[in-house]
Amino acid sequence: QVQLVESGGGSVQPGGSLRLSCAASGRISSILVMGWYRQAPGKERELIADITRGGTQRYSDSVKGRFTISRDNARDSAKDTVNLEMNSLKPEDTAVYYCRAGSGQYEYWGQGTQVTVSS
Repeated sequence: QVQLVESGGGSVQPGGSLRLSCAASGRISSILVMGWYRQAPGKERELIADITRGGTQRYSDSVKGRFTISRDNARDSAKDTVNLEMNSLKPEDTAVYYCRAGSGQYEYWGQGTQVTVSS
């Protein structure tokens, strides 16, 4: 089992920045990919960015160049953490953001954190 605890999020004006973090604990050695998804009201959940254990990153076109994903998974650490630095935020970035960890066989989700971009 893997447990995910998200932090960060909140409200910001357009053009502002926020940072999300997600700490995984438990069987972290099984995690291959960690990432962030978001779901806006009335829309499907979508992939924003993910990163493999080796550091390969993938971004959706809607956030490329504005968001940066990073991961801290030191071999001797009891935690695996993924961060999402969000810059130049737009009102359309408003959504609940979810952390996901995938092991190939299982997937785990965080509880979600609200990001609101509004003037």
